[in-house]
Parts: sequence; C-alpha cells; structure tokens
Amino acid sequence: MNLLAGIWGPLPLLLLWATPRVASSWWYMGAVGSSRVMCDNVPGLVSRQRQLCRRHPEAMLSIGRGVAAWTAECQHQFRRHRWDCSALERGQRLLGRVLLRSSRESAFVHAISSAGVVFAITRACSQGELKSCSCDPKKKGSAKDSKGHFDWGGCSDNIDYGVKFARAFVDAKERKGKDARALMNLHNNRAGRKAVKRFLKQECKCHGVSGSCTLRTCWLAMADFRKTGDYLWKKYNGAIQVVMNQDGTGFTVANKRFKKPTKNDLVYFESSPDYCIRDRDVGSPGTAGRVCNQTSRGMDSCEVMCCGRGYDTSRVSRMTKCECKFHWCCAVRCQDCLEVVDVHTCKAPKSAGWTSRT
Repeated sequence: MNLLAGIWGPLPLLLLWATPRVASSWWYMGAVGSSRVMCDNVPGLVSRQRQLCRRHPEAMLSIGRGVAAWTAECQHQFRRHRWDCSALERGQRLLGRVLLRSSRESAFVHAISSAGVVFAITRACSQGELKSCSCDPKKKGSAKDSKGHFDWGGCSDNIDYGVKFARAFVDAKERKGKDARALMNLHNNRAGRKAVKRFLKQECKCHGVSGSCTLRTCWLAMADFRKTGDYLWKKYNGAIQVVMNQDGTGFTVANKRFKKPTKNDLVYFESSPDYCIRDRDVGSPGTAGRVCNQTSRGMDSCEVMCCGRGYDTSRVSRMTKCECKFHWCCAVRCQDCLEVVDVHTCKAPKSAGWTSRT
C-alpha cells in the first residue's frame, strides 16, 4: 500500500507511518541500533515527539500498523461518498488541503487516526512487542460482576497505556499552537481515543464440571476496530459546527439550536466542499470515473455521486461463486461461474483538469 510516502510537513504525524519506505526505515533503525540518528533525521517532528521516538523506537513500528488499520477503516466508511479517503493514497498536497480546511472530513481523519494509534499500541502491549508496557497490571486478584465472583486472568488489554502514549505522541504537535485549529484537532483526537476505550469488553472462560461456570477467569479485550470505525462514522454524520468563544479557550455551537458538543462528539469549523470536481485547493480528487449505483437512492447513487454529470455504462465479465452446496461434514463447495454485469462510472466534467484558485 503506497500511502503518503515521505509526508512530514504540517500534517499530523500519524499520516507518516504507513508507507513501506518509512516502515522499512524503522526496521533498519532497529537493526543498526541508532534510534537517535533516525529520529533526528525525520523532518516535521516537534521536540516531544523526537524524545518519544528515541525512547520507544519499537513503538513506531506498532504505529505503522495502526496507520494501515485506520486508513483502511477510513476508506471503508467513506466508500459510498464523493470523498472516499482515497486522497490518502494520492500524496501530500491533496490530503494536506483536506486537513487544513477544518471540515467534517478533517475531524473524522483526526479522530480515526488517533484511535488507530491507541488500538495499535494497546495491542502491541498485550502481545509483548513493547519494552515499556505489558498486559494491564491492575487486573489482578478477584472481582465481582452481575454474574458473580471471578478471577482476573489471561492478558487484559492495557488500554490506559495505549491512550496515554497516543495522547503524548499525537497531541504533541497540536500543543505547540493555541489557535482554533489546534483546539479542534485536540478535541477530535481525544474523541478518537475515547471511542476505542468505549468498546473495551470483558471476556470470560468458564471452569468447572462440564463447563458449569462455577469458576470464571476473565480479562478485558478491545473490540474489533470496525466497531470504533462505525461509532466514529456516526459521530461524523452528527458532527457539530462550532466557533471559538470570546476568550479563545473553547468552543460554542455555531447554530444555537444545536446542543453543546460533548467530549465524544466530533467538531468542525468550516463547511465541506461538494468534492464533485478535482480541486487541489480543497483536496478534492473529484468523482470522475467513480463507480456509482444506478438503483440506489443514497450517497452512492449515480445522480448524487456523479453530481448530475451523468454516467457511462460498460459491460464486464467477472468470476463469481455459484451453485454452492453444503457437504457433510462440514464444508461448503461452490462452482466458479462467469457473470456479465453492467458497471456504471461517473462522467468527467467538461473541464477535466485540476482546478486551482492560486
């Protein structure tokens, strides 16, 4: 996956780690044992981030996996929308423009990326990949829940460490500035971290005669990252537009008819562009060539996706599984069948080149 190779400028640092080139650099750093050399030569880091990089070089590898996870999740959630998170694969300038607008999309990217780092670091702790953490040390001894007494056992995910590390690393750059955008980013970063913790669940194993559950051993585990993505997607759809308060220390709602945002809500300042055409200034790749759904009435419909420009239809052949049968026991066997389908793609605008206001 060629994501954001070499982006270190004004963008959030989280966007750096997904490229094969950067990931291989971290492996190289571990091999030569020179974390100071590597971290000092990464452009765009603030002092606090360099310190964490030198102190925890192995954590940077985990962050790389986290970026791959949140990027895939972002693209999954936006797959039926005009802006489909594919700007992450199109380079520094395009994504940078999206994030600099303080829009709903920027709010979501900050939240999901922060969540991805929490998830990756916490998982790495549980798998023994980091020297600085392990399983949750507080989950020891006996406890009680609605089903009775149980013993803490196994390996509980150390979510508190993951949240603490992500907050220190991700928020470090934003804390350098106290402007409105920094406060917005810090708010959405925190909402992302809280979203992961929200889905921490207790899992148990029963012990006793025939699994009677007279004794239970339990541990805390993070849910699949998809749950976090689905939750933040709902927050994106209900994101609250805000303005700075008079003393510049916080937010107030832009429209008094809406409630004040909570720590779990996503906030934004600027309305989003329509993303219909390719426009570098707003980070829009446009929808020309995007596949649309002719029968849908949602955001992926040809009318909405193509912004009224119309669409082309082509007939393509593809292999699908068919005539599936269950065989005792226990397998499902299918035939490979050739299927001919119509694929609808959005027409390009008459002026199909990149537009720019500068």
